[in-house]
Amino acid sequence: MRACEPTSNGYVERDGVKVAYEVFGNGSPTLLLLPTWTIIHSRFWKMQVPYFARHYRVVTFDAPGNGGSDRPLDPSAYGVDALVDHALSVLDATGTDRAVLVTLSAGVTWGLKLAADHADRVLGSVFICPGPLIEPAHPERADVVPHFLDPAPRDPNGWERLNANYWLEHYADFADFFFQQCFSEPHSTKQREDCTGWAGETTPEVLLTDAQPATSLGIEVLRDWGERVAAPTMVVHGGDDRVAARARAEAVAADTGGDLIVLDGAGHIPLARDPVRVNLLIRDFVESLTGSKPQRPRWTRGKSRPKRALYISSPIGLGHVRRDLAVADELRRHHPDLEIEWLAQHPVTRVLDDARETVHPASAHLASESAHIESESGEHDLHCFQAWRRMDEILLSDFMVFHDVVTSRDYDLVIGDEAWDVDYFLHENPELKRFAYCWFTDFVGWLPMPDGGEHEAFLTADYNAEMIEHIARYPRVRDRALFVGNPDDVVPDRFGPDLPLIRDWTVDHYDFPGYITGFDPSQVADRDTIRHELGYHPDERICVVTVGGSGVGGDLLQRLADAYPKAAERIPGLRMLIVTGPRIDPGSLRQHDGVDVRAYVPELYRHLGVCDVAVVQGGLTTCMELTATRRPFIYVPLRHHFEQNFHVHHRLRGHGAGRRMDFAEANPDALGEVIAAEIEREVDYRPIETDGARKAAQLIAEMV
Repeated sequence: MRACEPTSNGYVERDGVKVAYEVFGNGSPTLLLLPTWTIIHSRFWKMQVPYFARHYRVVTFDAPGNGGSDRPLDPSAYGVDALVDHALSVLDATGTDRAVLVTLSAGVTWGLKLAADHADRVLGSVFICPGPLIEPAHPERADVVPHFLDPAPRDPNGWERLNANYWLEHYADFADFFFQQCFSEPHSTKQREDCTGWAGETTPEVLLTDAQPATSLGIEVLRDWGERVAAPTMVVHGGDDRVAARARAEAVAADTGGDLIVLDGAGHIPLARDPVRVNLLIRDFVESLTGSKPQRPRWTRGKSRPKRALYISSPIGLGHVRRDLAVADELRRHHPDLEIEWLAQHPVTRVLDDARETVHPASAHLASESAHIESESGEHDLHCFQAWRRMDEILLSDFMVFHDVVTSRDYDLVIGDEAWDVDYFLHENPELKRFAYCWFTDFVGWLPMPDGGEHEAFLTADYNAEMIEHIARYPRVRDRALFVGNPDDVVPDRFGPDLPLIRDWTVDHYDFPGYITGFDPSQVADRDTIRHELGYHPDERICVVTVGGSGVGGDLLQRLADAYPKAAERIPGLRMLIVTGPRIDPGSLRQHDGVDVRAYVPELYRHLGVCDVAVVQGGLTTCMELTATRRPFIYVPLRHHFEQNFHVHHRLRGHGAGRRMDFAEANPDALGEVIAAEIEREVDYRPIETDGARKAAQLIAEMV
């Protein structure tokens, strides 16, 4: 799922070649994000589009040869004149008089000519890691260029893969090598994976056709274009760029009179690997062109500022917000004058509205994590780790919203309950932290699913290693880290080969306030009274079914609805309450007499606390609520959801709680049998503490 959808799109055509374009946002000025080498298409701007579409207007287009554009095998379709003409046609088609050009690598060539020959259409230009052959390539690359048309090497070493015949025979290997060079930064597996995937959408024949006009440009022509650029420019270059030599960036900056900004340690595509820094550099440049940099109307002395906290609650399910509200209430006991604002998404905002909390208006700009999770799910199947990896542009977009919020107002404290975007990008950009920061989580460590094989085991270990390195290098980013539970609740597994044991590392780096239920189980101890208040009759046996608020779980709900007749045969007076959550349409389920289907139930914990049996998906919060109230329950973990299958299962096993059932076995008949068996079970769970919110708030209060 994309973090930002286009407001319009279309095609332009030149000499029979159609080129696809997209427009995002409706602000001013317009940023024209030019394509780069044909091996990838315009989706490589995915980390820039959502942020700039909120502030400006963004236009992108796919060059011929990839994406939504045609793939001709005529070299004239790929020449610089053709690309500039396409860019002008896109500007005309989108009603854009003038634009700020943003270019990468090979795209800098087209940006230079466009800015030189059509100054009236260009407000300014950003040139990132210039690729034009103004200066020689890195020596190891320059050495193989004369042999480009030679027979393919049998056992190529490094840049020897830069060979036309090798492309034709081993294109995938070349693409893999090339993007390893583009992303020289450690832990760049996702960026490389994206680019090799986009490379698979074109062919080596197209790349060879594209290469012919690209090599025909002389140095004098390129430098002439640069010297004729009239509008302001900025050149950004990676200090560890292994594709384009720094001398090229220096030449472009000198010819155009622009500033050269070197990102030390960055590779050839910093807009993907260091998107926060690149986005902020581009925005500062655009604001220098328009004079639109916002100014704070006033400044308040530190001691005169109100105490203010920003609370970020994970939107994946509704369990986080219930415990967060409990912590916020306790925190106000320590600091009655503390103002708490929430940065949150639907369906969390509905719970916050019911609780009369203050939701920050910028919440409306957050890209939906829940919708992405739904788009990644199958039949009771969610590959949680891979879904999270593919959520990268959403996480970056939401971090940029967060950054706008915390730079427009002063906050003493930021609390992030599994706010993965904030935690990751603060560690990547520690200079942006200007507040006390508390991190919450109820699991530590990505774990591979068995059928993911060696590759998934490598990826999870790599992500874990990056997190460990973040904490070791910048321990000051997390002023406090809280694990919602106790040391025994942490899985005993290892982060990966040659990495620490997860439990040992967590004990060293986290505080443990105990589990936070979000309510006091004693509130539902008088079951008869609560059941009467909820409208249940004394002679009814109540089965509550819920799958959380993320919108994943419709297939299980339908099986349970269909299981009701079988269960009712064995359980006199059985009544089933199915709570679909606000993101699943209750009308999508087949209806049965005796089954009450609702989208949303306020204070669902009360229904769970007095039911006779429950069937749930396997999320931690609901399972622990049932454990705390000592109700029998069945949990059916989502397939490939490593947290539910490993972390939650480990914790429930430690409490002696619940009966696990695999979805493959959970047909309606089997579910009916299991419900009938579990409803009579006498439980003996390990107790759950009731003061977790108080302990967590006490630890956080010290930070204000």
